Amino acid sequence: MSQTEVTIWQEIAEVKDAVSQVLAHAKQLGASSAEASMNRTRGLSVETRHGEVETVEFNQDGGLGISIYVGQRKGSASTADLSPAALKRTVEAAIDIARYTSEDPHAGLAEAAWLELSPPDLDLFHPASVSTEQAIEWCKASEEAAFAYDPRITNSEGASFSSHQGLKVYGNSHGQLVGYPSSRHSLSCVVIGEEGDDMQRDYSYTVARELSALLDPAQIGREAALETVQRLNGRKLGTQKVPVIFRADIASSIFGHLVSAISGGSIYRKSSFLLDKVGQSVMSDKVTILERPHLKQALASSPFDGEGVKTRDLTVLDKGVLNTYLTTSYSGRKLGLPSTGHAGGIHNWLVQHGDADLAQLCRDMGTGLLVTELMGQGVNTVTGDYSRGAAGFWVENGQIQFPVSEITIAGTLQQMFMDIQAIGKDVDPRGGVLTGSVLIGQMQIAGH
Repeated sequence: MSQTEVTIWQEIAEVKDAVSQVLAHAKQLGASSAEASMNRTRGLSVETRHGEVETVEFNQDGGLGISIYVGQRKGSASTADLSPAALKRTVEAAIDIARYTSEDPHAGLAEAAWLELSPPDLDLFHPASVSTEQAIEWCKASEEAAFAYDPRITNSEGASFSSHQGLKVYGNSHGQLVGYPSSRHSLSCVVIGEEGDDMQRDYSYTVARELSALLDPAQIGREAALETVQRLNGRKLGTQKVPVIFRADIASSIFGHLVSAISGGSIYRKSSFLLDKVGQSVMSDKVTILERPHLKQALASSPFDGEGVKTRDLTVLDKGVLNTYLTTSYSGRKLGLPSTGHAGGIHNWLVQHGDADLAQLCRDMGTGLLVTELMGQGVNTVTGDYSRGAAGFWVENGQIQFPVSEITIAGTLQQMFMDIQAIGKDVDPRGGVLTGSVLIGQMQIAGH
């Protein structure tokens, strides 16, 4: 074990000790139950623009949050100071708050039987000792590669690099006290291109748990430049209904709307268009979604959720049929369901795909729109109405013809979900939803 690994586990032990103090003091003050958690990150962030250093930051963030239950009353407080005196004051503040809150029959810790007491090692911790000089060089290399790629790249909004490591610790009065370290490294570049009177901007980025898994800085610069120049001299389109492909890097947003619509909070508030849909088809039978929380080194892997509940493999959708809502202990109690381990979000959704790459999806589509950027927030998960600004490329006879800008795509999520005709194998690994490009049979398009 390296010295860095020794140090992080010593930190975790210190935070666990602080959590234990908090829980013990809460019990002394008459709390029925309590839970405490801490997320702490520290690392280096560097930004350059035109090869000049814009910012260099060494940061450390994190606070310990506690929730205390006095019967069915809940109080919460937090502190960044882990001294015994500060921990006691935080507990006392939470107890005072709890005395004034209303009783809630659904409040309380997650059930003891659901908790993860021995978290598996998911290989999430790969710290790197990156000097400021090295980070600056990588940023400069990315920008330089972008400018060298095409003379139409005339400006830069900068390149940025970050390398952070951190820890998560959670404990409660059921006796659970667990924690693990993690790391994350990233590099991005944003550039501006000009041709005639038209100006466009775009970007590229790479992110991974392990530094060596990042793409080469020059490749990121070239990708940012390519994305930018391809968008120059975009045309508008007339109002029409055509097939639409959401490219892989934005297709995850489609499934993000599904996450919102099947979250326990939306369901018990009756604020979702997917109310009472478990066991029914809510998407095309081309869509199967697996959740795999324990993938090694994956960006959304976690052995337990924000309430200490054990994460587990799930089949969220099976050939379009919804198998489960995504519940926390609270939303589960409101719905009469167990927690599915989703306090804090989802954990590695694998959207199953076919054998077609993006080029083949375009050929399959024939004539239609390839969307590469979405703008605005015109999505209503209560009604399912969908309307967003978009940009991308017009496709005819299976081939990209010209860039498209200043258009709106519209429909309903119900129709979009059911009209998914294919999912490509060009999976984007840079987030919590791992999906390829998505071909939807028909959507409404309008010029601005």
